[in-house]
Amino acid sequence: MSRLQTLLDELCPDGVEYKPLSSFLMIRNGSDYKQFAPGEIPVYGSGGVMAYVDTAAYSKPSVLIPRKGSIDKLYYVDTPFWNVDTIFYTEIDETIALPRYVYFCLQKEHLERLNTAGGVPSLTQAVLNKVKIPIPPLPVQAEIVRILDAFMERTAELTDKLHAELIARRKQYEYYRDSLLSFDNADKSDNYNIVIPPPESSKIRVKFAKIAEIATEIYRGSGITRNQVTDCGVPCVRYGEIYTDYGVWFDKCRSHVDEASVPNGKYFEHGDILFAITGEKIEDIAKSCAYVGYERCLAGGDIVVMKHNQNPKYLSYALSTSNAQQQKSKGKTKSKVVHASIPSLQEIVIPIPPLDVQERIVAILDRFDALCNDLTSGLPAELVARRKQYEYYRDKLLSFRQLDA
Repeated sequence: MSRLQTLLDELCPDGVEYKPLSSFLMIRNGSDYKQFAPGEIPVYGSGGVMAYVDTAAYSKPSVLIPRKGSIDKLYYVDTPFWNVDTIFYTEIDETIALPRYVYFCLQKEHLERLNTAGGVPSLTQAVLNKVKIPIPPLPVQAEIVRILDAFMERTAELTDKLHAELIARRKQYEYYRDSLLSFDNADKSDNYNIVIPPPESSKIRVKFAKIAEIATEIYRGSGITRNQVTDCGVPCVRYGEIYTDYGVWFDKCRSHVDEASVPNGKYFEHGDILFAITGEKIEDIAKSCAYVGYERCLAGGDIVVMKHNQNPKYLSYALSTSNAQQQKSKGKTKSKVVHASIPSLQEIVIPIPPLDVQERIVAILDRFDALCNDLTSGLPAELVARRKQYEYYRDKLLSFRQLDA
């Protein structure tokens, strides 16, 4: 900070002029790219890179500003690119403003506040041209860019480190889960420097059974649309939530529905296993979870409910192993939507040890799952804190005393 303060004292002791964007940059529209051949030039839309072509719209450093959609998400590009009509690019007079400096300033402006539409968020050139940002001398801009880039680099390093730790912990968990539930005499060496004693499979009797043999009842849920979901009413689960909101087990539903709006509703209760039989990925199809809460809940369409007499958490862990997932995915073909069915689920084979062994395995895996979840919840929290810290210093660095007119 001392170098920056020295520059400010020397080059702009009386303040900094705030200039409208129109005075030092041109905002340009994008256009369609489908007439071009595939190549290495990224094509940007409001959501990021959409494709790669062999033709560039612009080759100098530029700030890309979404015109529609995610208008708060800016992109800084310093290599050739193409952009479509949902995102503007900027031609910046670099004798006045450094493109990277402009990018940081526009981040600070929170352009979503300039939304001119009532539906899909959008921005216009006329509105953007009037936005004013501080324009200190170029050496000051360069020093601010250096400081903020260094801060972002440290944040990226932290992000990579936390993600790597999470991946390693998840692999540990999956390894021991699969080992505990394999019930064979394979070498279970301590590859991860964590000792979790497996069940002594040679001393217990383990039956490998099909879901058809385990289930005392199995049936599909009844459709619940997004518009029917409310903040109160009867707890319910829609199939997509099994992929996004619930892990191996859960005890509370995130959604509710007016019971009267689902006249032929199908319910699930404590201990039931839920399968999501529609999904987007073959490798995830038929993800399952155990409900261990005590309210009676409604199951949405494309959910299969299974009742049984086993430990519900054990079944859910067993159904999440690599072997079980391979059985769920068997015979599925890649398409926009992947489906499973009750007959295909009934053919899945999993090990069924005595209930006391199931309980012992659940206790071990619950502890390991808690460790993974603690890291998962801590990772976003730490990144959010670092992001807030970055925004705080960015805003301070880009706040200048305005030069008197």
